[in-house]
Amino acid sequence: MSFFVIPAVDLKDGKCVRLVQGDPRHQTVELDNPVSVARGWQEMGARRLHLIDLDGALEGERRNEKIVREIVSALDIPVQFGGGIRSFEDACNLLDLGIEKIILGTVAMERPELLKGLVEKYGRDRLIVALDSKGGRVVTKGWVEETGVRASDAAKKFEELASEFLFTNVDVEGMTEGIDLDIVKEVVDSTKSGVIASGGITSIDDIQAVK
Repeated sequence: MSFFVIPAVDLKDGKCVRLVQGDPRHQTVELDNPVSVARGWQEMGARRLHLIDLDGALEGERRNEKIVREIVSALDIPVQFGGGIRSFEDACNLLDLGIEKIILGTVAMERPELLKGLVEKYGRDRLIVALDSKGGRVVTKGWVEETGVRASDAAKKFEELASEFLFTNVDVEGMTEGIDLDIVKEVVDSTKSGVIASGGITSIDDIQAVK
């Protein structure tokens, strides 16, 4: 499977933000024009955009649908989207909107039958399962609820239902202090599906190390 970098745009209250360790109280970046940011990534050569609605992820209610539509319409590259997708109908609406891949975390862990239904309708290539990890174990509902399930075990469980896994190490997310390679390797080695590594990646050295 090929290796490439996927830039991210995180939306909160209509703005592009960065949170430290997923904590909304620790917001370090705030940009007023997410569409412009997304276009900028495309102009710099991005092959895909990672788009997250943090309001949806943290509170279960997405507030940035208009901006999401604008970003999808403005770009020529595929968009993968996640954050607050809680129902089959919601997932279908997003895929029919033109989003290339949707990212399912909480709902995948709680309702795997919904994931199976989406595979039957759209195929696994359009589904990414989010494995958000604290201490190597999956957390859900905006990174606040512990499941006790090891991320590598979850990858094995969902391998036939997702073309890719989005592995985010919450312990280092947003801290710009580097990546924990050991936990990433554990997840990569546990599955034949693609793995998107996220959390702590700060420098070219980090990117080379992941590659």
